[in-house]
Amino acid sequence: MPVPARVPDELRSRVFRGSTAVRTGVLTPDQLRAPVWRTLFRDVHVHRDVPDSHLLRVRAAAVLLPAAVVTGPSAAVVWGVDLAGIDDDVEVTLPPRTHPRRIAGIRVRRAELSHLDVRGRRGFRVTTPEATAVRLAALLPRDDAVVAVDQLIATGAVDLEPIRALASVGRGPGSARARQVCALADGRAESPQETRLRLLMLRGGLPTPVPQFSVRVDGRFVARVDFAWPDRKLAVEYDGLWHADDRQFAEDRQRLNRLHAAGWRIVFVTKRDMRDPERLLALIARALAD
Repeated sequence: MPVPARVPDELRSRVFRGSTAVRTGVLTPDQLRAPVWRTLFRDVHVHRDVPDSHLLRVRAAAVLLPAAVVTGPSAAVVWGVDLAGIDDDVEVTLPPRTHPRRIAGIRVRRAELSHLDVRGRRGFRVTTPEATAVRLAALLPRDDAVVAVDQLIATGAVDLEPIRALASVGRGPGSARARQVCALADGRAESPQETRLRLLMLRGGLPTPVPQFSVRVDGRFVARVDFAWPDRKLAVEYDGLWHADDRQFAEDRQRLNRLHAAGWRIVFVTKRDMRDPERLLALIARALAD
C-alpha cells in the first residue's frame, strides 16, 4: 500500500518556495515531488486542494519576487475586480535597474513607483486603488478602461476624485489618455454593462441622464433607476426583468408598477440591444421625444 504524502500543517493552505521547505527540513526533495503539490511557478508550490485563481498566482509571484509590486490588471484582482483570469500573466513591476528576468506566467515591468502609490495587502505589495485605476486607464482600450475604473470605485476601496487627482499629475506615456478615461468615469455604475450603456448614450448625443436616480413622490421613496431624465419622467434600465428568478421577477414587477403609478416610463435594455447601438439610441431618443 502506498504511503500517503506528508503534508505539514504550515504548508496545507499557503504558497511556498520548495527550496526553502527543503532547506529548513519541512519537506525532503522526494516529498516535494509528490503529486500532492501543484507547481505554480518554478520552485513555487501549493497544495493540490487549494483552488486555482489569478489571485493565487499573484500570491505565488509575490513569493517568487518579493521585491516586486503587483500592478495593472493583477492589482485590480487584489482589490476585488476580476480583470484577469487563471491563464493571464501576473503583472508585477520592479525598479528600472533590476536585472532582467523572464518567467513564464509573469509579465515583469520596470518602472519607478512612488512609495505613495504602493501599499501592503494580503502579505505582499500592490499599487493603491488610485494608482491601479490610473494604470488601467492608460493601459486598456477606452471603454474597457472606464469600466475598470468604475468597477474599482464600486468595490468601495477608492472614490473617483482621488483617482482623477492622481491622473491629473501624471506625466509620460499614457498619462493624457489616463486623464481622458478618468474624466469619463462616473463611479456610480453597479455593473460593467451600465458603464458601457452610459458611454453609448454619451457618444450618441442623447441628453445626459442622471445615474442611479432615486424616484420619490411627495418625499416617499418609490425606486432607484439606473439612468433617469427626471424632467421627462423617463428611465433607462439595463437588463430589467429579463434574467431574474421567480422571486426577483415578482419584486421587479411590483417595483415597475410603483414607477408606472408615479407616472414614469421605463426603457429596458438587454445584452442583445447593446449589439445594435444605432437601433437602441433611436429607441431612447424616441422615448425622450414623446
